[in-house]
Amino acid sequence: MKPVFLAVLLLVAACAAPRPPEGPRRMAVPPYPDQNGFVWCVPYARYVSGVALQGDADEWWYKSGASYARGTEPRLGSVLVLRAGSRLPDGHVAVVTTLEDARHIQVSHANWGWDGKTRGKVYENMPAEDISAANDWSLVRFLHPEVGTFGRPYPAYGFIYP
Repeated sequence: MKPVFLAVLLLVAACAAPRPPEGPRRMAVPPYPDQNGFVWCVPYARYVSGVALQGDADEWWYKSGASYARGTEPRLGSVLVLRAGSRLPDGHVAVVTTLEDARHIQVSHANWGWDGKTRGKVYENMPAEDISAANDWSLVRFLHPEVGTFGRPYPAYGFIYP
């Protein structure tokens, strides 16, 4: 009878133990081997996420369909694919490194800049937010590191899951 009582006592104690507070879920970002040269978003995203796709960023969404699951929910290590447009003629890819809430994540990516000083650099854990009407990450914007506010919106396809 004693072992059963002890087992019940341990079970009750485990249920009553305080849970750690909910907070952001993060992934470690491996250091990119060559951050001294010009770093493009595609090789950087491939290295960090393990998604083994080739071609420009705007091709990743269509090329991924045969080999990878895709969706509209951010997951750690997934690749956010931005659509090509006048401001992003080749599209853009970024890796989800932090899940904050349904509308806020952080990404690590490269070559996200606006001039010669900021282009070709790696940006780790940059805040991004979903501003789409359907809460489906089809329209996103990123926190501008120099200004400290969110920038212009960019249309997105969604996420490729490694």
